[in-house]
Amino acid sequence: MFGLFKKKKDLVGIDIGSSSVKLVQLWQTRDGYQLLNAAIMPLPPEAIVDNSLMDTAAVVDAVKNLVASLGIKSKDVACSISGNAVIIRKIILPVMTSEELEDQISWEAEQYIPFDIKDVHIDFQILGPDSIDPSKIQVLLVASKKDIINDYVALFNDAGLSLNVMDVDSFAVQNAFELNTEVSDEVRALVNVGAGVMNINVVKAETSLFTRDVQMGGNQYTEEIQKQLGVSAQEAETMKMLAVEQQGGPLADVIGRVNDSLAQEIRRSVDFYNSTASGEERITRVSMCGGCSKMAGLKEAVAAKLGMDVELLNPFERIKYGEKDFDPEYLQEIAPLMAVGVGLAIRRVGDK
Repeated sequence: MFGLFKKKKDLVGIDIGSSSVKLVQLWQTRDGYQLLNAAIMPLPPEAIVDNSLMDTAAVVDAVKNLVASLGIKSKDVACSISGNAVIIRKIILPVMTSEELEDQISWEAEQYIPFDIKDVHIDFQILGPDSIDPSKIQVLLVASKKDIINDYVALFNDAGLSLNVMDVDSFAVQNAFELNTEVSDEVRALVNVGAGVMNINVVKAETSLFTRDVQMGGNQYTEEIQKQLGVSAQEAETMKMLAVEQQGGPLADVIGRVNDSLAQEIRRSVDFYNSTASGEERITRVSMCGGCSKMAGLKEAVAAKLGMDVELLNPFERIKYGEKDFDPEYLQEIAPLMAVGVGLAIRRVGDK
């Protein structure tokens, strides 16, 4: 969304999450994409809280270290935001062209944005005619406060980089999904479970039908382990990372309870969407990604709660890579964490 015949310059995708920075660099070929770089750098606890940069210096250092260690020469990057940093609304307007809407969007947006319109960046995408009233169109409206965008611009400037495209996590995941999946009329929920935020995006044939961000994620596991088992935050984080294959005992019980809690929240969103959707637009399958999608039992808990197929999204599935350059097992291991980064890396300088 968010000279003649010259190919648009590639961007480096940098996904800044609350627990780590993920970087993906791709090369577009005649028949797809080639993977140039993919790496993760952990962040200190509380460097980012509720999508706000609390320790900018630590994030700048992580970005600089990633870029330097990989020997990346490109300075142009794409990043994304989610949660309370962004507002997404689907609105119905009279039929008009993109040019006409460009002129009117600030006035239209004022009715839907709970901030002074002078304090926000606004973007939009015309989704198509309204299914009920053909004299109207459906428009996806996206807004973010200017001070948040300015913070990210400054962060990348401090890291010696230039922020060219600011996207939204949900839409970056959708880009990665479309890159790796045959487009169909099947309605699917894309669920990205990060450390602090869970993004839910319902899509059909390259169109986003519904989005919701929930302030829940992998941090819930850490907090519950700490509380229930009486350990420090650092010990709880370590136990969470080692709990992937946990089969029984107190730790497995805690993991199971958090799995149920996250699955219930996903079900609430799916039920809310399905309650207003017509039969052919009801969700039939879920694709999950994000670091926590690999947590033992979560995928199964979501499938049981929803009564539908749940699969993990592999954003590298259709991306070529040299096995001398990348260990296939390592890529398989990190794949669920890299969906946003892949979706960002296919953006180009000059994209709207």
